[in-house]
Amino acid sequence: MFIASLKSIIIDYIGIWGLLLNVILLLISVRLFFSIKNEKKRWNKINDYLLDITKTVNSVRYGDLTKKINKLDMPDSENLTESLNRMIETLHDREIMVSEYQIELVKQNKILEAIINSLSDGLIITDNEGIILRTTDIITHWFETDGKKLVGKHLSEYIEVVNKRPLSLWKDNEVLLLNDKSSNFTASTVELKLEDKEPKYIVILKNVTDQKELENLKEDFVATLTHDLKVPIIAETNMIELLLNENFGKISDKQRFALQNMQASNKELLDLVQTVLETYKVGKLTLYKENIMLKSFIEEIITEMKPIAKKSNNTIEFVLERNIRVFADRFQLTRVIKNLIQNAVSYGSPKTPIEIAIGEIPKFVTIKIKDHGAGISKNDIDRIFNKYYSAAKKFRKIGTGLGLYLAFQIIKAHNGELTVESKEGEFTEFCIKIPV
Repeated sequence: MFIASLKSIIIDYIGIWGLLLNVILLLISVRLFFSIKNEKKRWNKINDYLLDITKTVNSVRYGDLTKKINKLDMPDSENLTESLNRMIETLHDREIMVSEYQIELVKQNKILEAIINSLSDGLIITDNEGIILRTTDIITHWFETDGKKLVGKHLSEYIEVVNKRPLSLWKDNEVLLLNDKSSNFTASTVELKLEDKEPKYIVILKNVTDQKELENLKEDFVATLTHDLKVPIIAETNMIELLLNENFGKISDKQRFALQNMQASNKELLDLVQTVLETYKVGKLTLYKENIMLKSFIEEIITEMKPIAKKSNNTIEFVLERNIRVFADRFQLTRVIKNLIQNAVSYGSPKTPIEIAIGEIPKFVTIKIKDHGAGISKNDIDRIFNKYYSAAKKFRKIGTGLGLYLAFQIIKAHNGELTVESKEGEFTEFCIKIPV
């Protein structure tokens, strides 16, 4: 009985604990169920958030900077969302700025291109070998070829260079267009300073046809004019010479004096005409240089110029330290020195010496001609070598303003210098410097 009761009690006890265990297991199961369900919702939110980020990033990648990332109701996500959206906004602002810069750059580029295309000179960009990379509109007109067809072609297919020099050394080289050999062109090159390893050049092509024709007309006009002027002057000079030699009978002293004055005037007029002619030839001046011993050379000039100086009671004094040799064109150098002595007589004071001195300075032989007279003002001294500038009118004298200009060009052709120093009311000194 006891055993049966005990057995009954044990069975009841085990049943109670089994029930409790089942309840606990049930509670745990319910808890796990709800926990798993919440986690699943949480992961779904995270997946949606990552998908939103991925879509937004792809939109940004393909240029749509208006997209934004939606906020996620989770801790620590707000900072990430704000950072990404701020970055997208910054990119959007930069895109607007870049777009504005691009619009302005295109505008400026069009203006620059319009300016370049409006130039009368043609521009060609080439590589080091002369392959055409780009041209302006006027080049396509001159070459009578579409601009796109020119790219990749060699310059030699369109122009012929008269002086065969390397592309990098072209400077006003005469060139002929193969499709228009009747026109005259010149070409110069400028190297483009780029970061490319291979050098590139701008070829500047100029149409100088009109200029050449104008120069030819000018030369023909001046040559014809001076020839037509010289002929009657020479004829008159010869006739005066015959009269002075009494070929037509004896003449009185007064008549001789008048004829001699006419002869001197004719010589001055002939010299003026010759100076005009030589001035227009000076651009094509050809020098025939030789070794000249200055002592005898200067003495010959002084002998010839003494009668001219005597008219105003000037003397010519030659200061010689030692005989010096110079390499120069005898005829042209004679012309320069005579012109400077003539100026010294014309603008120096009467009865004063005209001083000529030769010497040496580093790299140069010097010839100085000095007069004591009115001098040259500060306003005029910088202009006296200009073409057609003359101070003759101030002293009521005849002058073309070409003498000093011609002298300056002759000495320049010798690679030398012609300088002047002066003090008003005291002196003027010209200095010829010829390289040793």
